[in-house]
Amino acid sequence: MKNFNLIFTLDYEIHGNGDGSPYDLIVEPTYRLLNLLEKYDAKLTIMADVAEILCFKNFYEETGTDLFYFKEIVIQLQSAIKRGHDVQLHIHSSYFKAKYNGKSWVQNWDEYNLASLKYDRINEIIKTSKFFLEDILKPINSDYRCFVFRAANWSMMPTHHIYKVLVDNDILYDTSVYKGGKQNGNVEYDYTNAYSNLYSYKANVFDINAEDINGDITEYPIYTEMRFFWSFITPIRIFRMIRAKFHKHDSNIKKSLKFNDKNPSQFSFNSFFKKSPWKLDINQSSGQQLINAMKRIRKQTITQSSSIDIVLIGHSKTFIPYNEKTLEKFLVWVIKQNDISSSNFKIQ
Repeated sequence: MKNFNLIFTLDYEIHGNGDGSPYDLIVEPTYRLLNLLEKYDAKLTIMADVAEILCFKNFYEETGTDLFYFKEIVIQLQSAIKRGHDVQLHIHSSYFKAKYNGKSWVQNWDEYNLASLKYDRINEIIKTSKFFLEDILKPINSDYRCFVFRAANWSMMPTHHIYKVLVDNDILYDTSVYKGGKQNGNVEYDYTNAYSNLYSYKANVFDINAEDINGDITEYPIYTEMRFFWSFITPIRIFRMIRAKFHKHDSNIKKSLKFNDKNPSQFSFNSFFKKSPWKLDINQSSGQQLINAMKRIRKQTITQSSSIDIVLIGHSKTFIPYNEKTLEKFLVWVIKQNDISSSNFKIQ
């Protein structure tokens, strides 16, 4: 019998334009999600944006004021490890060298796209971030290891330098790709031809889309399906779109960087007659949509391993209480299935 393993991942971050309270957008919603998942014996992998957290740490150390809840964040990440969940690496590199202006974090937009930077700079950022996680989490569990990465804005292109840096820092897995995704502007990637929308695969050093049985990085794609626009219309998604209007990037930044507030892979009226990649997203999908997606996965012709890892994505900043109700419907269904379970990423 085939077994399906759900890997719930959560991008742990504030708004992309640098504003918002880390307690409201990170700490409080993550505790709610942890509690909900534990009720149904499910695990969470927190993809911690270490670049942001290091900003909060530096502000605390320089001012003596924990305005950004740095200590609470560390306590939460340590608590997650104690509770049997996991914490792995997510980086919005523009937060390195960011400065707080009294209202929001003014980011270093020259380093917005981590994958486009030179090897040495990417290496410095990855190494610093990995060290931070292992420094705070190994005292909690000596077996803790940072070995999974998710790029900001899902961008792993150009692939070569960032791939090499991950390998050189003993990071084994990436989980940034979502098949069908495409963006041009402040970041550029095209996952139209990704090897799979579901199966993990050894990725090529020059192209994260391509399978290479000798590759050093295993890609765990975020599960997607190509769907028409009506699949994207849910109350949660509409709420997210409305709220995003109040947290836009500065117009001067957008002009200088060709900044895209909206991923063209997401719903827009211009794509009315086109299919777009619908992610298995715990924030934006209804409980019934998640259940139906799992039923479709079951019906697929499975030619690979009898154990299939399925990566779901969510964001702490948009995990509102309504999400708990929709996600709980899915979890109630999952726990009744003999062939579905949940775990963290495991080193093969």
